[in-house]
Amino acid sequence: MSIVTRTGDNGETGLVGGKRIPKSDLRLHTYGTVDELNAMLGMILTGPEVTGNRRDQLQRLQHLLFRLGADLASPMDVTKTRRIEPTHVKEIEKWIDTLERVLPPLTAFILPGGSKAGSLLHFARTITRRAERWAVALSVSEPVNKEAIVFLNRLSDYLFLAARQVNRDAGMEETTVVY
Repeated sequence: MSIVTRTGDNGETGLVGGKRIPKSDLRLHTYGTVDELNAMLGMILTGPEVTGNRRDQLQRLQHLLFRLGADLASPMDVTKTRRIEPTHVKEIEKWIDTLERVLPPLTAFILPGGSKAGSLLHFARTITRRAERWAVALSVSEPVNKEAIVFLNRLSDYLFLAARQVNRDAGMEETTVVY
């Protein structure tokens, strides 16, 4: 089967369940941004700076982001879709708890940066926030799995902490904001 279908040549795409929508639809912006985030995590994983447990977590997140993309590409009346569930949010919250125990508490805002992987994790966090904004905008006009929005919110927190930890592991000092 070829990847070329020609079904999108008129600016439309198909959702899970068969409905066709314009490629400019909020739903497409939402799950397209999740796809972009997944690609960013793939880029981060190509480098040697992310190892061990963090690497395992980012790979796990790639699988969960694929599920999230399918969730967001499926109108809520499509029942055969595997959706983001509260257990997925709890999984990320456990990772957050672990990172918060080992990282020094924040006393000021910090600038994104540090090591290459740390910087890219900060960038992934901003993509996550954009996906969350799109999901919230979509939820105003159509029903959306509420756990998907919670998942994105927790994920951005995790990526912030993961960036801090990766930078700390690389011996990089955090730069606090002076304004």
